[in-house]
Amino acid sequence: MAEIVAADNMQLDPSSGGGLDTLMRDLDWSQSPLGLPDTWSSSLRTTVGMLLAARAQVVLFWGVHFVALYNDAYAPTIGDKHPRALGRPACENWAELWDDLEPLLKGVRETGRTFAASDRPFYIERHGYGETAYFDVSYSAVPEADGSVGGVLCIVSETTRRVVSARRQASLLQLEDSLRSITDAPAARQFAVDLLRQELGADTVRYADQPSPGETLAVDDDAPSAADACVLAIPVSRNNQQVGAFVVQYPATRRWDDEDRQFARSVAERTWSASERARAEDELHLLNRELGERVAQVVAQREAALARVHEMQKLETIGQLTGGVAHDFNNLLTPIVGALDMVARLHEDDERTRKLTGAGLQAAERARTLVQRLLAFARRQHLQARPVNVRQLVNGMEDLLTRSLGPQVVLKIEGEASLPPAMMDPNQFELALLNLAVNARDAMPGGGTLTIAVGQESMTHHARLPEGRYIRLSVSDTGSGMDEVTIKRAVEPFFTTKAKGQGTGLGLSMVHGLAAQSGGDFALSSVHGRGTTATLWLPASTESLDDGATQAVGKAPLRRGQGAAVLLVDDEELVRSGTAEMLIDAGYVVRQASSGHQALALLRDGLDVAILITDYAMPGMTGAQLASEAAQLRPALPVLVITGFASLNDHTVVDLPRLSKPFRQVELADVLADLLEKSPPH
Repeated sequence: MAEIVAADNMQLDPSSGGGLDTLMRDLDWSQSPLGLPDTWSSSLRTTVGMLLAARAQVVLFWGVHFVALYNDAYAPTIGDKHPRALGRPACENWAELWDDLEPLLKGVRETGRTFAASDRPFYIERHGYGETAYFDVSYSAVPEADGSVGGVLCIVSETTRRVVSARRQASLLQLEDSLRSITDAPAARQFAVDLLRQELGADTVRYADQPSPGETLAVDDDAPSAADACVLAIPVSRNNQQVGAFVVQYPATRRWDDEDRQFARSVAERTWSASERARAEDELHLLNRELGERVAQVVAQREAALARVHEMQKLETIGQLTGGVAHDFNNLLTPIVGALDMVARLHEDDERTRKLTGAGLQAAERARTLVQRLLAFARRQHLQARPVNVRQLVNGMEDLLTRSLGPQVVLKIEGEASLPPAMMDPNQFELALLNLAVNARDAMPGGGTLTIAVGQESMTHHARLPEGRYIRLSVSDTGSGMDEVTIKRAVEPFFTTKAKGQGTGLGLSMVHGLAAQSGGDFALSSVHGRGTTATLWLPASTESLDDGATQAVGKAPLRRGQGAAVLLVDDEELVRSGTAEMLIDAGYVVRQASSGHQALALLRDGLDVAILITDYAMPGMTGAQLASEAAQLRPALPVLVITGFASLNDHTVVDLPRLSKPFRQVELADVLADLLEKSPPH
C-alpha cells in the first residue's frame, strides 16, 4: 500500500478517523492513473489540499481520464459510489451519466472557461436505483505550472429536494384544477396514475382493487419496514373500508422517503375525493335515466344522491377556503394578542387590568382553537398523534360541552384518577367528543343525562384490535336509542336520521375514522327507547406526556434582547407594527420591511442585524424564498419564519425555525433568545 507523501500544501490529517484524509492516505495509488502522490504536480497537490479543507461539496476531475478526487462533504452526494470512485476515472463510476457529464468536463478542460448552472438535472445511480437529481454547479479549470489545464474543479450543491418540492406543489395544484372538470371516476384515477408515474419516476403505477397473486404490498405508513420496498401501496377507502390502492412499483428495491409517501398520499386523497364525487354524479345521471320506470323510488334516490354530491362539493369548497381563512384570521389575532400581552405585562400589578387582559387572551386562544377545529372538519389536517391525558382533556372541555348540551341535559364526567396517556391527535379527539355529545343531546329532546366515562382496558382477544392496553372513552345518553337497522348504518358517511338541513351525517363517520387512523376502534350499543352508548378505544402510550401548559401572562420571565438588531419583514402593517412593539419592549432594535425585495435591498446595502424575522405568505416573494436569498448574502444569519397558516406543505421551510401566529411576547422572545444563543458570535 502506497502512502501519500504530504507536501506543505497538501496536509492529510492522520487523526481524521476514517474521513477522506484517511482513505487517500491508505489508498494504493499505484493502481490509479494518477500514480504515487510523490509524482503529482504541485498544482494537483495544492488543489487537493484546498479540496480536503473545504466545507462545501467539492470534486476534482484530474487529467485526460478525469480521475475523481473529492472531500468528505461531497461523499454523501454520490451514495454507494463512495469510496470506490476515489482515484478512479470518472467514466467507470459515473457511467450512467457519462454522455451528459463528459462534454461538460471536456468543454472546461479544452477552453478553460468556467461552466455554471442552477438546478442542473443529472441522472444518477447512487442508492441502487436510478433517479434524476438537481444541482447548482460551478466547473472551473485548474491550471498546471506551464499554463495548461490539469483538471476541472467542481463545486456543487444539491437542490433536488427544493426543485422536486416546488414541482410537486405545482403538480398538486394542477391536479386539483384538472379534477374539477373530470366527471368520470376511472378517468380521475387514470389521471392520478399518470401523475404518480411521472413525478415518482416509477416503472409502473396502477389502481388495484386487490393485490395481484403472490404480490406483497408495502403498507403506506411510517414503519421502518415500509422504508425499503419494490412496491408502495397507497390505500383508498369507502365507508371506512379499504376498497383498493394506488400501487407504485419499481423493478428493484428502493428507499421511500417521507416526501415520496406524503406526495403519493396527497395525490390519492385528492383523486379519491374527486372520484367519489364523480361516482355520485354518475349515480345521479343513471337514476335520472330510470326516472320514467320507477318514478316514486327514483325521486327519493335522486334526492339522496344529489344531497351527497352537494355535501362532497361543500366539503371540497370548505377545504379550499379554510387554509386562507386560517391565515387571515391568525394575522388579525396577532396584533390583538400582542397588544393584550404587553398591556398585561406592563400592568401586572393592576388586578382589574390583569383580569381584562386575561379574558381577552383567553378569547383569542379560543379563536385559534376554533380555526384548528374548522380545519379538522374540512379534513385538511393530517393527524398529529402524541401522548395525551384523556381525563384532563375531557375535564378541560366541560364548559364547552355544558354550553353545547343546553340546560335540559345533565352532564356527568367519570373516570379513574390515574390513567396512562393515550396516543392520539388532541384536536381531532376534541371534535369527535363534541360530535358524540351533540348527537346524544339531539337524542334527548326532552332532556336527560349524558355520562362521559374514561377508563383503561387490556385487550387480549379483540376481533379488530391487537393485544395491548387501551384508553376507553364511553359517551352514554338516556335518549330514544336506535333500532337495529339504524345502528348498522350509523357510521356510514352522509347517513342521518335528522331532518333535512339539520345534519350532515358525517359526525359518527368522523369519529369512526379517527379511531381507525389512531390504531383504535369505535362501537355503538343501543336499546330502542332506553338510550345509546358510544365507545371509543385509543391505544395507550408509554411515552411521557406532552406538556402543553403555558405559564400565566406576566409570570413567565421575559428574556431580553440586550439591544440585538432585528430585521422584521411582513406585508401586513398591523401585524408588522404590533410585532415590532413587542420586540422593542423586549429590548431589541428593530428595522422594518414591508416585502422580501425591500428586505434584501437593506441587506445588500449593508444593514447589520443579528437575526431576520419574516412572514411566510407575502406577495412577490415568500418568506422561504427570502430566507434562501438572505442565506446567499449572510450564510450565518439566523432566520425565524412566522406564519398564519395552520400547516405548510412547502418543504423548503422544513429546516427553518417557525412560530405560528398569533403568538405572545414571551413566546417570541424565547424563540429569538434560543436562536441567538445557537448562532455564532455576531
